[in-house]
Amino acid sequence: MDVHGRDLRYFVAVAEELHFTRAAERLYVSQPALSKQVRALERQLGAPLFDRDRQGVALTPVGTALLPHARAVLAAWEEGEAAVGRARAAADGTLVVGMSTSPGRGGLLPAIRSRFTEARPEARLRLRQVGWEDPTAGLADDTSDVAFVWLPLPGADRFRWVVVATEPRLVALPESHPLAARDGLDFSELLDEPFLALPATGPELRDHWLAVDARGGRPPVVGAEIASADETYEALVDGLGICLVAAGNAPVLTRGGVVTRPVRGVAPSRFALAWRAADPRPLVHDYARAVSEVVSREA
Repeated sequence: MDVHGRDLRYFVAVAEELHFTRAAERLYVSQPALSKQVRALERQLGAPLFDRDRQGVALTPVGTALLPHARAVLAAWEEGEAAVGRARAAADGTLVVGMSTSPGRGGLLPAIRSRFTEARPEARLRLRQVGWEDPTAGLADDTSDVAFVWLPLPGADRFRWVVVATEPRLVALPESHPLAARDGLDFSELLDEPFLALPATGPELRDHWLAVDARGGRPPVVGAEIASADETYEALVDGLGICLVAAGNAPVLTRGGVVTRPVRGVAPSRFALAWRAADPRPLVHDYARAVSEVVSREA
């Protein structure tokens, strides 16, 4: 029997959603194509994987038995792909630098590149932008070798980092907001305001930008969820909420219709270069060293 990884991905998606349409949307395929592929897998296995009726979809005993093994196969293949990627990168001397936010900040990235290439002239750097759904910017799934990230990191014991910038958090508001006319605000004045929240896939970072630790136990009011700078700007302009933003990122949002103001009562933000603690590769540690040297010189 020759079962494709695609068939297992389709099966797992339906098993987790227990709904063919939602699973198809998650996989970016049409629902008929998904149903056809699952039925083909059932024919190969000689047994139904799902009970389908008007009440919905449920796993059969055969489907229940297959599910953990299908997940294990897919996880093993993902690990294999990551290992191949690391081996190829090591062979051609390429370091993949993930980022959820551009380091920017006064020419920091060119300075780091210059310092790194002095030590490793044969190495190549590849920058990749990673969506805010992944607060590790590719470190967790091994698609980045090092990454510029915001702290705190989920699973912090798995990573090491050097802080690149410590910046005050400002509050971004629509310029029509009643508080926008103020020169500065206390965070206590914002507790009842709807806030824009990062994706729930990174709860530590979501809580940080909602300043949960400064709310005295009062839960935040979430006006909308945002996963990019553009989404944040549009949500602010539309009046869906306000948000905290690092001072270095304020220019990204203040394009017109949005203002930022100092806010008292919240700790500063920390922007860092991180890498996996168990990664022994000299290329990774040389880049981290270059970052540390540039940051120390700037300080």
